[in-house]
Amino acid sequence: MQKLTPAGQNLVSDIAYRFGLSQDAVIHMLVAVNNGNGSMAQFNCPELGGSGQWMQGGMTMVGDMFNNGLKNTVDNLCSELSNALANMQLFPVAPAHTPGSLQWWPGDLGQPFSSGAQNNIRYAVFPNRLAVELNGAVTVYDTLNHNIGGVSQQQGSNTSLSFSSQFGEIGVETLPIVSGATQQQDALAPSNAQINFAEPAPQNNGVFDNQQINNPNNVMGTSSANTMDTSSGTQDEIFTLLERLGKLFDAGVLTQEEFNTKKAELLGRI
Repeated sequence: MQKLTPAGQNLVSDIAYRFGLSQDAVIHMLVAVNNGNGSMAQFNCPELGGSGQWMQGGMTMVGDMFNNGLKNTVDNLCSELSNALANMQLFPVAPAHTPGSLQWWPGDLGQPFSSGAQNNIRYAVFPNRLAVELNGAVTVYDTLNHNIGGVSQQQGSNTSLSFSSQFGEIGVETLPIVSGATQQQDALAPSNAQINFAEPAPQNNGVFDNQQINNPNNVMGTSSANTMDTSSGTQDEIFTLLERLGKLFDAGVLTQEEFNTKKAELLGRI
């Protein structure tokens, strides 16, 4: 049987009781969701209709294809397990540098809920942290408010990693570094990398602070002699500001009220 932490065992016992399943069935599904990086699961569990598949926010397939109640049970079960994997330490950590241990990340991170490799890069995803190993050097990133999902490499590159989150695809270079070599971030960054919205941005480097958003004329470099608020160029710049304003809101820099106020101000200038 799969070993679990005390928190993991308590979770399994609670879920088994509430869903009317055996603990073995819940553990089977927990391992399946974990193997699918928390976003999918392929399973073969007699208590849940045999073989099936679950995808987060997508289709759920069970052996009894017309049993909608069973589909709902699988979907609710897997969703709860996925959320638990993202926020709790469910599996025990294998001590680093022990025989048979494949751990390469810092031991204080615990056990990842997903890990893998792409060519010469290894990665492991933890609650609020992402560890990446490139050429033997390990860098740990803060995942901010991202729920990290699948991983892919930029086409034609052996070093550029990007991950999917609830905000879309993100590059490793957009995440702030917690520990590790900063030169690895440069190697992982694709040529068209976007500015790290989680750190202060240099002036005129693509991300604007609140003062600049409140007075977009300062950003657009207009003057009283040549300002044309109705020109297509000015409108394009305001649309660009709106897009960047949305990025600041997604990153948690702005509150909903601040976002709505500044958005209305910008739209009023068109």
